[in-house]
Amino acid sequence: MRDYLLMLFVTAAVTHLLTGPVRKFAISIGAMPEIRARDVHREPTPRLGGVAMFGGLLAGFLVASHLPHLEEIFTQSSAPRALLSGAALIWLLGVLDDKWELDSLVKLGGQLLAAGVMAFQGLTILWLPVPGTDGIYLADWQGTLLTVGLIVFTINAVNFVDGLDGLAAGTVGIAATAFFLYAYRLWYGYGIESAAATTLVSAILVGMCLGFLVHNSHPARIFMGDSGSMLLGLLIAGCAISVTGEVDPSLLKQTVDGTSESAAMVPVYIPLLLPLSVIALPVADLVLAVIRRTWNGMSPFAADKGHLHHRLLQLGHSHRRAVLLMYFWSALFSFVIVAYSARGAKSWMLFGVAAVCGLGLVLLLQPRYEAHVARLLGRVLPRRPGGRVVATGGRRAEEKADVRRTSADAGRRS
Repeated sequence: MRDYLLMLFVTAAVTHLLTGPVRKFAISIGAMPEIRARDVHREPTPRLGGVAMFGGLLAGFLVASHLPHLEEIFTQSSAPRALLSGAALIWLLGVLDDKWELDSLVKLGGQLLAAGVMAFQGLTILWLPVPGTDGIYLADWQGTLLTVGLIVFTINAVNFVDGLDGLAAGTVGIAATAFFLYAYRLWYGYGIESAAATTLVSAILVGMCLGFLVHNSHPARIFMGDSGSMLLGLLIAGCAISVTGEVDPSLLKQTVDGTSESAAMVPVYIPLLLPLSVIALPVADLVLAVIRRTWNGMSPFAADKGHLHHRLLQLGHSHRRAVLLMYFWSALFSFVIVAYSARGAKSWMLFGVAAVCGLGLVLLLQPRYEAHVARLLGRVLPRRPGGRVVATGGRRAEEKADVRRTSADAGRRS
């Protein structure tokens, strides 16, 4: 664990230290687009944050390749080399897009190329963990097509969710933490060496996100741009493919000390549920966006202000609260699956999840409740001069409405 913590902190430190110079470089070359209709920030902000994140990725791989307990991963597995090759291609594509705004079809072609390079080097889904079976093994062409499709889909899902300060980096960081806990347990808890690459990449990914969040939290001083969001999407997809397709399903069923504890604690279908859970919000946002745009006669690649984070702002949440709510639901989906893989379906866990979901719904609809309470209080409580309700629960919206009514009355009298 100490090696992973060292690698995580080195990655975070390098990403953090590089972000400042990258910001100045982005401003100097004009990688700072004007405010668009769908944007929620008010001032032009430089992009190219993915350059610093890619530097952190390289630093993490460099440190890991010289650590005694991790260097064997680079000699025994092709996953790190495949991930680094695909990451370099998708990062270069993102840098070009951040500067010159590439066409959507060109970006899609570049994504397919990066995913194909990863699949060609051996990072492919070999089987699908289907409940009730020993796993469905795939032909080479089936695994390649499924791998490419999953990578491209996840890249665009993370890219779609990158709409608020710190949202994409925090969401992916939470997902990577869940991957790390699960993969670390498979490798060191059960000796499944195939999970080593996922453990390595997920730890590096956590460091990249943490190092960049220092600069990207609201109000953001720099955006990651497509060079960062597509890079994060590719890496989280790589983690999912490695832990889902590379781990032999028969190893997940091996017993511990002659008992069936291993099969109970690490169900064979957890590798299928975990990737879906950690990217649940980005995927839901992507699917809803495609349906919404197609229904309205728009291109699926056309930008709009109907994403989940936009809807949270429309409900009345502040920028920070909207981001924290997205963190909350991402963490809930991710860590519930990880906890289930460790403890099984315990009754206390089910009650706890239900209680946490209820709390999340209350927080989600809090602006609606506050506005409703303010309206009720405004009807029954006396008001001070200027329209302020004499109760501490009065809301700013009610005050503004009273001021507007007062101004309108004064205008009519004049």
